[in-house]
Amino acid sequence: MLYAVIMAGGSGTRFWPASRTLRPKQLLALSGQRTMIQSTSDRLSGLVPAERQLIVTNKILVDPIAEQLPEHPKENLIGEPAKRDTAPCIALAAALIAHQDPEAIMAVMPSDHVIATDEQFCGAIAAGERLVMEDPSRIVTFGIRPTYPAESFGYIQRGPKIEAGGDVDGGTEIKAFQVDQFREKPDRETATQYLESGDFYWNSGIFLWRASVILDAIKTNQPAMYSHIEKIAAAIGSPDYETVLEEEFCAIEGTSIDYAVMESYANVAVIEAPFSWDDVGSWQSLGRLHEADADGNTVVGDHLGIDTSGSIIFGQPGHTIVTIGVEDLIVVQTGDATLVAPKSAEERVREAVKRLKETGRTDCL
Repeated sequence: MLYAVIMAGGSGTRFWPASRTLRPKQLLALSGQRTMIQSTSDRLSGLVPAERQLIVTNKILVDPIAEQLPEHPKENLIGEPAKRDTAPCIALAAALIAHQDPEAIMAVMPSDHVIATDEQFCGAIAAGERLVMEDPSRIVTFGIRPTYPAESFGYIQRGPKIEAGGDVDGGTEIKAFQVDQFREKPDRETATQYLESGDFYWNSGIFLWRASVILDAIKTNQPAMYSHIEKIAAAIGSPDYETVLEEEFCAIEGTSIDYAVMESYANVAVIEAPFSWDDVGSWQSLGRLHEADADGNTVVGDHLGIDTSGSIIFGQPGHTIVTIGVEDLIVVQTGDATLVAPKSAEERVREAVKRLKETGRTDCL
């Protein structure tokens, strides 16, 4: 049976001041009326019902997520006692799913990506499920056809074509390939070579596999991590489960699933995503998600611009933002904090968050 794991533990500091400790990026509505985690769950609803969706997040976010996803059983909201990157997150989810269904197939995805259309996405997931059912040892990932030489994404180099079968969206062929290798984030020159070759995809961070297979791969490649997960799995359903989870999970040395498994696993297929995808990594991402005005401004909220161009404006309802004689700015207004920065300095938003933390301004975080 197919299960879904939605990873929702990120802090989203690049989206400060809208993103906060108890309201990170995945709990914000950045591209529509629904928040990002709601949209992710909605996207799956025709394929994986809420009772088979696991949300893995920071334990302090369990209650805020429960408020946004009231249809999900509370026991499906898994609170990690510590932040340990994607491999421990996935291993914990796999152990919980395998305990319930030893033959389960699980689709794993971040909670904070913008994807369209839902039908194309579900069609691709269904194709991945078929590939895993054909070869239970196979791991499937999803690659995004690059549109520019991005330096901020990992890349997947494709190999020979695999017959995936089926199509989506009225006849679009599902294209699948054996993975040749995974590549780390490249420099500009290398990324340009990847783009020009036509054999590389951006790594979407979306995966599909049997729960038992990913656990075996972690056992082989990360035996110390697996030892802690095994103890947690043994305690499932016992009165000591929460105590064991706290002790053993916190003892894990965190690492990414790419490093832990994907880069060394031999039998990996990549499906060329038939859906559009955006990882919404920073405030400038809003320029791709919302139509700009005649002056090239992307506006979410109430804005009056005079001689204003090329800017990102994000404000709360009932608050008017006025800009005069500016260009290429990011302006974000919330109830208790405002950000004003040139687009070229948006990477320094995390620096601002760090500085606020160091100076004890937790009221702004």
